[in-house]
Amino acid sequence: MKLNWFARKGIIYWPVSVIGWVILVLAGAYAVYTFIDIDSRSHSGSDTLISFVFNLLLIGLVYTIIGYFTERRVD
Repeated sequence: MKLNWFARKGIIYWPVSVIGWVILVLAGAYAVYTFIDIDSRSHSGSDTLISFVFNLLLIGLVYTIIGYFTERRVD
């Protein structure tokens, strides 16, 4: 079964199907949610940014792995 959810443009995976767009929107919404959650519990701006950057890297890693395994490959 071929999953053609993403197409690779350079180092970025762009959605090419509805499922790909849903995954991108969910990743963005989760990033915003984690930022708001971290910001509500942190004591300084640097504390917020350090924690958020780590979470953003994890979200990006998961998105990239999904994009890698579901990309449209030209054979």
